[in-house]
Amino acid sequence: MPPSMRNLLILLFIVLAPATQQAHVAVPVEEEAVTLHKACGLAGVLPQEVFDKALVATRKHGLTPHVIAIADMTRPSTEQRLYIVDLDARRLLGTSWVAHGKNSGELMCTAVSNREGSLQTSKGLYRVGAEIVSPKHGQALLLHGLDRGINDKAEEREIIIHGADYVSAAFIREHGRLGRSFGCPAVPDALMPRMVAWLAGDGLLYVHAK
Repeated sequence: MPPSMRNLLILLFIVLAPATQQAHVAVPVEEEAVTLHKACGLAGVLPQEVFDKALVATRKHGLTPHVIAIADMTRPSTEQRLYIVDLDARRLLGTSWVAHGKNSGELMCTAVSNREGSLQTSKGLYRVGAEIVSPKHGQALLLHGLDRGINDKAEEREIIIHGADYVSAAFIREHGRLGRSFGCPAVPDALMPRMVAWLAGDGLLYVHAK
């Protein structure tokens, strides 16, 4: 092969190599989120922006979620603003009410805190731990805050997922809002067995708040 032809082939290899490598680049999280959002039937149910942020949070911590609960605390507590999504099966398992902290606001969650004694909701990503029996609330799930300075005091604050009678349609009819917790994402009593089945041990919870 003439030297000129050999040099030309080397140059073409150098130019084309990056383009070939690009075909193997991982799908950007934004594109993945759009695909998953549609596949899970979340269009018109959970805003794409909130779902995107939940997936970005899991990617930031190097996690591959199987089932994730997303609490959209930018919505009023009268709305079923908790979404449990099976990302493996690509389906919405259920929606429900979820309470915010007593000092986070009335109808809306307007303030968050990671501070002990604040009685406020903490936003961010949590790993759902083991099922426990709370002396006050009964069946419950431990939460481990993964975001330093944002929710990493969850265990110290005894922030757990638990059932509560003030998370109900009856309470909303009487008070115009859900009751409020000491900072825990409280759900209806009747939902707790399913929350345990869905999330205990390896599930994730993402709390979206301003």
